[in-house]
Amino acid sequence: MVGQILDGIRVLELGQLIAGPFAAKTLADFGAQVIKIEPPGQGDPLRKWRLLHEGTSVWWEAQSRNKESVCVDLRQPDGQALVRQLAGQADVLIENFRPGTMEKWGLSWETLHALNPRLIMLRISGYGQSGPKSQEPGFAAIGEAMAGLRYLNGEPGRAPVRAGLSLGDTIAGLHGAMGVLLALYQRDARGGQGQVIDAALYESIFNLSESLLPEYSVFGAVREPAGAALPGIAPSNAYPCRDGYVLIAGNGDAIFQRLMQAIGRSDLGADPELAHNDGRARRVHELDAAIGAWSAQRDIDGVLQAMREAGVPAGRIYSVADIARDPHYRARGAITSLRAASGVEVEMPAVFPVLSDNPGAVRQRAPRLGEHTDAVLQAAGLDDVQRARLRAAGVIA
Repeated sequence: MVGQILDGIRVLELGQLIAGPFAAKTLADFGAQVIKIEPPGQGDPLRKWRLLHEGTSVWWEAQSRNKESVCVDLRQPDGQALVRQLAGQADVLIENFRPGTMEKWGLSWETLHALNPRLIMLRISGYGQSGPKSQEPGFAAIGEAMAGLRYLNGEPGRAPVRAGLSLGDTIAGLHGAMGVLLALYQRDARGGQGQVIDAALYESIFNLSESLLPEYSVFGAVREPAGAALPGIAPSNAYPCRDGYVLIAGNGDAIFQRLMQAIGRSDLGADPELAHNDGRARRVHELDAAIGAWSAQRDIDGVLQAMREAGVPAGRIYSVADIARDPHYRARGAITSLRAASGVEVEMPAVFPVLSDNPGAVRQRAPRLGEHTDAVLQAAGLDDVQRARLRAAGVIA
């Protein structure tokens, strides 16, 4: 095994909370040096989100692993000058402020590109850097709504619901990280320069919208909420059991035949109208009723065993407790852990995707606020006297 792919790449992270930091975490997991700029005082608000252990969020421990923390007050001109100096030595700068904020701080793309033509700038925002909504505040929940995801989530006739995770943020972060990798390839393998990646939260979700717009543009069809079902693809749903629900996806033609045999409905399996998905989609309620009647007489384990024997994809609906004790997660190394600064051992998702020759790694715990300020600034060329002056003025902490 050779070194990590992004060894030697320096990333300056100015974002807060989720989208920008998630992109930076992804790069850090594969070897990039990520220098996280945080405001003095409380630092990134994520440090105080959700459940805290000794005053620090355990989510922070997962999101900020492999990073270094430097406290700089970007509201002060000296702090802005300091970030310009660091950006002059960086490969990538990541920010997810409202468009115009970086310009207000003297950190526009034009300024930074003139200082460092090789710099790649990832800009994540609610609506993008241009367009009539670009100056509006935009959180992931709003982006999910604008992209059509919230409209689809929920039961027919009931209020839309959200997923219990910040999908808009993390999906935008993944799009941003992909953009950074593409820009690095263009710069380093094809002799290019730095460039801007403009990643909008709503566009990142919109990119995953599958057939929504093609179907509307051709047929005027508006897909409606369908609960646990997948409209137009049948059968695929959550089905009742004596002790809960189980997911069954019997929507492949051959798989459907095996599923019908397994539930004792070979008559449906032999029906020529149901041989292909378009016919099954027209009779989805009949199929769901047949499968549900069979599953409701069994417990989840019995249904899953029958589906395994028939070669039909099916699965238990996991809680996080199920995830934590599942042997497949452990066998794959999908769960890792690290000891936080407080001393608590924190389990978290491992590094994905898994590369055979250059896998990512969790190299270090999440930093205390400002833990690396002196080391990073000293490496950037600031001596003891300069750092003491900036600290006395409240520019760094």
